[in-house]
Amino acid sequence: MFPGRRATVPMQQPEAPMTISFDPTRLTDRDDPYPVYRRLRDEAPVHWAPDIGCWIVSRYDDVMHVLKTPATYSSRAMFTMLMNGGEENPPLTLEVMKFLARMAIKTRMNPLGFNTARSLIAEDGASHASMRAIVNRGFTPRKIAAWESRAHEIAQECIGRMRTVQRFDVVRDLAIPIPVTIIAELLGVEPERLEDFKRWSDSVVQVASGSGRTNRFGREFQNVFIDFSNYLKRMVQERQRAPRDDLISTIVGAADGETGLSMLELIQFTLLLLVAGNETTTNLIGNGTHALLAHPEQLDHVVKDPDLIPSLIEETLRYDAPIQIVFRNATEDTELHGTRIRKGEAVGVLIGSANRDERQFEDPDAFDVTRAPRAHVAFGFGHHFCLGASLARLEARAAFEAIIPELSGFAPPARPMPLVDSFLVRGRSCIELERAA
Repeated sequence: MFPGRRATVPMQQPEAPMTISFDPTRLTDRDDPYPVYRRLRDEAPVHWAPDIGCWIVSRYDDVMHVLKTPATYSSRAMFTMLMNGGEENPPLTLEVMKFLARMAIKTRMNPLGFNTARSLIAEDGASHASMRAIVNRGFTPRKIAAWESRAHEIAQECIGRMRTVQRFDVVRDLAIPIPVTIIAELLGVEPERLEDFKRWSDSVVQVASGSGRTNRFGREFQNVFIDFSNYLKRMVQERQRAPRDDLISTIVGAADGETGLSMLELIQFTLLLLVAGNETTTNLIGNGTHALLAHPEQLDHVVKDPDLIPSLIEETLRYDAPIQIVFRNATEDTELHGTRIRKGEAVGVLIGSANRDERQFEDPDAFDVTRAPRAHVAFGFGHHFCLGASLARLEARAAFEAIIPELSGFAPPARPMPLVDSFLVRGRSCIELERAA
């Protein structure tokens, strides 16, 4: 998205012939990518994707190795793949220059600063630790527990509407309202901006990891990014003048003394919390409901024994992970399965495949709500383990406790439900139910 970052990834073509072709950024085979993942694990556990210049790691043990070895596998690749469309140093075209000029005029900020601004998901070492220490204050066990009653309140409001309608969209009417409302309230966003909040998040996901990657400088996304940046700039300035009891105030208040966050870094920080704070949980709730509807015997288990809901949540995270892949850069020459990975090369860590690896999970393609697979890597591992994991589990539990008793009154979808426009995020954009006759 923003040109100017120093190139760090030399492109290398492997010498050995490939037995399988796979590019994680292509929006193909998305309805069921898991057979392709199995082929990768069996035939090419370290696979070169030439179109994006990236090694794809698919086996559970290898995924864990990469995630827990940040000294060898840096998170800097997250910026390149998601913010710059896979290009380390994108060309400064006329289209790009027009966008940068418009951004500068409309926001009165230098957009080139985004290239050097630190981002939590793309930092390593002390820089990452100091940034994470700030936001961790909003995700302590005590603070997470305080949101439980609010999550149940929102869920019951949603289900109250479900009982009065003929048609109900699980995603729009339940899976979105719970996490979007809570992350907005946690950050300190006004209730009247919730729809804007979700619209901004969806647009960022589409441009970073969906079909919008081909039109990253289109006027529609320009407007979204400018609107979001201006809103957050005003919000940060207000919290600087008059702090409140919200996470934005916490981040702003700590910025000078601990990290020296710039305005652009504060915007990126909040953008990450916005997207991660709702997308993962929305798709966890949607994917779990979709799996239950596709496996009525498993739904019956949970209806009869609601104590299985925590196990249902973990199995959903394993079976159909809301985040399918993350990216790393090799910081030194290294080797996996006899394959040489050179310093600077990108590595795609295929979480969705690791969670279906038969070397780790028995009968991995079966959806089993009694499994309780705590060893899954749906929330990552190590220093970059999802800091909102506990909140996501709490919100999902509230949603499932509310909707599962109601599902028997609705017929499952009669047609395939469309997926979110993203190679990174996996979830249904809608799950339409109709009241049974």
